[in-house]
Amino acid sequence: VELVDSGGGSVQAGGSLRLSCAASGFTHSRYCMGWVRQDPSKAREAVAMVSSDDNANYADFVKGRFTISKDNTKNTLYLQMNNLSPEDTAVYRCVAERDELCTAVARTSRGPVTKADFGYWGRGTQVTVSS
Repeated sequence: VELVDSGGGSVQAGGSLRLSCAASGFTHSRYCMGWVRQDPSKAREAVAMVSSDDNANYADFVKGRFTISKDNTKNTLYLQMNNLSPEDTAVYRCVAERDELCTAVARTSRGPVTKADFGYWGRGTQVTVSS
């Protein structure tokens, strides 16, 4: 499985970005997928997740601002980020796991994220928001 994330950049507060994650090599039919972010000064955080049944959930700090979606025909996951703030500055990484192995973090976007929570990780794309 390969996840290639892209779309990061530098924007001013209040701006928008759309992240993409191109997925390939899936060997099972059902995966949970999502986005995790990490800033060097903070712990790794779940941002938004979507289940194999297309149920989405979000961390409280992005609700109403970010939207996760996926295009199954293109095997691509997206994260539309609006009204960005400097606190959103981080490396954003696409993640995926086989549905039967999805942890509570993967299903709720709540709680600390460890490497063990997802079997597949993108390399990350930098998002920088200036005030």
